[in-house]
Amino acid sequence: MVEGNLLKMKSTLKEVVDYVLPVGSESIPLNELVGQRVKISYLGQINDIYDGSVIKKSYAQGYSYKNFISLARCDSCIVQPEKCHHHKGTCREPGWGEENCFVDHVVYLAVTSAVKVGITRRSQIPTRWIDQGAVKAIPLVIVKDRLTAGLIEVEMKSAFGDKTNWRKMLGGENELLDLTELREGVFDQFADLFDDHGAEEAHEGEITIDYPVKRYPEKIKSVVLDKNPVIDDVLCGIKGQYLIFEKSVFNVRNHQGYRIRLAA
Repeated sequence: MVEGNLLKMKSTLKEVVDYVLPVGSESIPLNELVGQRVKISYLGQINDIYDGSVIKKSYAQGYSYKNFISLARCDSCIVQPEKCHHHKGTCREPGWGEENCFVDHVVYLAVTSAVKVGITRRSQIPTRWIDQGAVKAIPLVIVKDRLTAGLIEVEMKSAFGDKTNWRKMLGGENELLDLTELREGVFDQFADLFDDHGAEEAHEGEITIDYPVKRYPEKIKSVVLDKNPVIDDVLCGIKGQYLIFEKSVFNVRNHQGYRIRLAA
């Protein structure tokens, strides 16, 4: 039994993704718990994941309202990178922006519930794909900053969506596509766009991602600890940032900062 504040699951790409759940100062190996009964009890306290302060409500997956409106990592341009305003001198944290947004970013295709276009820092591959529950992914191009990647992504939405249907993803419903073949068509269709933004072709190939799931749920019911403070159920699998139980699914990342007790 362990007790502490939740953080998002850490993952390592292996033959089957290996998951670890940070709970306070402990790191709980999760793959070995698949197939076992697990009990998660919410202890009624939330701590801001940035400064540790006790908060009544969590914003942007773990922050106080004060930090939500003041930290650059919580700004709307993180979700919509094409709206980056660092160059206007209005970034909430210019130093943080330089460290995180002015580094190599990758524009990619991934199969989550369907094929989608996305962007991420180059250093976040393959973590970003695993967090989304992608079963396949392939890099397309590399650019020098987040804004440029966002501008390319916006244009590519005419051909590919940029959202994941989490219910289909957790139901194990995926389009079986050859991303290597699809990539060739992307370069034909968007060659001018890539050239206009000085994008460099990424040469890494398609990867396939397998998750530790024994059984996908027939009916998907998402639970939140605020309304359901105790989850006591058999863990059937792990995918993306979700724990898949027999009777429900639980989004770990949405509960960052929640103080819990975990028993297995």
